[in-house]
Amino acid sequence: QHRKLKKKLICIFFSLVPKPMRIVLLGKAGSGKSSLANTILGEAKFDVNHYDDFRTILSQSETKVVHGRSLTLIDTPGLFGMRRSKEEVRTSLLSCQTECSPGPHVFLMVFKVEKFTEQEKAIVTQISKDFSADVLKYSIVVFTRGDQLREETKIEDFIADSEDLKDLVMKCGGRYNRYWNNNPDHPYRNNQVQATQLLNKVKHMAELNPGRHYTNPALEEQSVMEKNGHKHGNRLYVMEIGSLNEQNVAKHSEKLAKEILKN
Repeated sequence: QHRKLKKKLICIFFSLVPKPMRIVLLGKAGSGKSSLANTILGEAKFDVNHYDDFRTILSQSETKVVHGRSLTLIDTPGLFGMRRSKEEVRTSLLSCQTECSPGPHVFLMVFKVEKFTEQEKAIVTQISKDFSADVLKYSIVVFTRGDQLREETKIEDFIADSEDLKDLVMKCGGRYNRYWNNNPDHPYRNNQVQATQLLNKVKHMAELNPGRHYTNPALEEQSVMEKNGHKHGNRLYVMEIGSLNEQNVAKHSEKLAKEILKN
């Protein structure tokens, strides 16, 4: 009876914790991924020094409630378009998969507003290869540094000028967003308004896939194998209740239940 009560209380506790929407940012080094992530969260959580992309192969995640919705943003290193060994690529993909487990709800494919070259095209091909073609069904194309376009140039015209870019946006369900550099005095080019507009598109896309997220069986299997390869002995895989946040609760709730029931 005691154990049954414990299990029931734990299940109730974790059912009350809101599950965050998981958003992965993809793009090459210097595309503006980290700055975009900071804008969405409303504070500087990610290092915007793009040279760090060359030194790290691990993803970083941050969780915060934004406009009443819990979000987990996963900033990936500028892996695509860079020369990395197969082992580095594998480690980076596993890191991303672990941070957004059991899978992201949305991918933000980040590009600067500049000519869509063969390199950008190759990056899209590489993303589809590493994550599978289904990644585009869960993606929004985000163009940073929107100020670089002439004032009279619409983002639709910029997209239409490149067949490859137009094809990418079409495969992403026509979802795209233009980001200007922050202008606090402008009615719609300030960070707060731009973040709200992008999150509305994220919310709309999530509503098209209710209760579903991107899955990749091959990556999930590799991630499980990687986790199982580490031995933690008798280490309790949880923190004090007071320090639990939405992100680690979502990741470790099952392990917490198992550990408590052993006692």
